[in-house]
Amino acid sequence: MVNIQKCAIIGCGFVGATTAYTLMNSEMFSEIVLIDIDKKKAEGEAADMNHGLPFISPMEIYAGDYSDLSDAAIIIITAGANQKAGESRLDLLNKNTKIFRSIVSSICAYNSEGIILVVTNPVDILTYVTLVASGFPKNRVIGSGTVLDSARLKYLVGRHLEVDPRNVHTFIIGEHGDSELPVWSSANISGVDLDRYCMSCHKKCSLEKLDSLAVDVKKSAYRIIEAKGATYYAIAESVKKIVSSIVKDENTVLPVSSLVDGHYGLENICLGLPSIVGRSGVKEILEIPLNDTELELLKTSARKIKAIVDSLDLTHIM
Repeated sequence: MVNIQKCAIIGCGFVGATTAYTLMNSEMFSEIVLIDIDKKKAEGEAADMNHGLPFISPMEIYAGDYSDLSDAAIIIITAGANQKAGESRLDLLNKNTKIFRSIVSSICAYNSEGIILVVTNPVDILTYVTLVASGFPKNRVIGSGTVLDSARLKYLVGRHLEVDPRNVHTFIIGEHGDSELPVWSSANISGVDLDRYCMSCHKKCSLEKLDSLAVDVKKSAYRIIEAKGATYYAIAESVKKIVSSIVKDENTVLPVSSLVDGHYGLENICLGLPSIVGRSGVKEILEIPLNDTELELLKTSARKIKAIVDSLDLTHIM
């Protein structure tokens, strides 16, 4: 039986360490185990966080190994190789597929009841790889999907309209990447259709302007990486939101990546769609209304992901 107050983070790079720190401050867990191929790095991160515990609440944070996963309710994977100069995206994908084969095999050796949350990019493809390699039920293999992308869009729309971004309700769906798409057709500001709101607020809210905000979302990561080398604060907050919905059984609707099987006519693929997330993982994928243009863009995004998955050699993990 898993302990809902225990989570594990595999990979202690920028994203993994920041996620661990964010979850530590959330006080949702009594136990957090850090696993990294560089055990010394994991030990250092754990020690650094432990020194902050007198200001928070009692919990156990330590560097461990895969045997420590036996009762972890949530296992977060942030590990993976970075792209090197001259290396193609497909080369990187094949490399990360092999890394994930080893990681998932090690997880399954000790844990068969937890929820695996994939954060490593390309997240949709590696979520599918994890699902295939683990043999876990589809509801218990989740990718961070377009949760961060949707948050970025809400922030930009809120800033443009001068409203609290928490009152902006819209999603980015599809691939967490260049083929993702905003769902403007159902976007609203606290229940007021976005089109109607824009007419009354005297802002320049043409479709071209809104789409330019969505383009900015796609470019956000590149700009941040160029400026500081990596993105990690916002994705850590996104992971915390997903984890909170699981631990607290909140049934929050989040555009996580999971196996799509029949929704919008798509099958056997993982990509970001609004889903009810709770204690058992993905409880239901919501087929929210899309206009004809949005539906075609979603199918285009799905075809892109499927083509990449089909190019991978997954026979060794099936």
